[in-house]
Amino acid sequence: MALTVNPQITDAVTQSNVKVIAESPAFAMSSIYQALGHSTGILFENAVAAQQQQNTLALAASNQGVMQIYSVDTTAAAGATEKVAQTGIADNLTSMLTLVKLFQQ
Repeated sequence: MALTVNPQITDAVTQSNVKVIAESPAFAMSSIYQALGHSTGILFENAVAAQQQQNTLALAASNQGVMQIYSVDTTAAAGATEKVAQTGIADNLTSMLTLVKLFQQ
């Protein structure tokens, strides 16, 4: 017994198959574009996070430098600087004063 199918049914099935096959590239490309957009978003999020961490490290380094500057004992540093800057001047002045006194006599 031969099974006959109405030509309208076969035409409808054929058209739906063609529709599915025709839409496949569009769905595939939309899926690729969506994945690309998501990956790009994550890339920018990571770049911003890395930049924020670099800024935090720069602030910490600046803070450490300022703390080292302020931790130096200013009185001791000033005294040491004065000694280095005036090495021998007091001795020279004393010698000159002694010579002047000798010539005055």
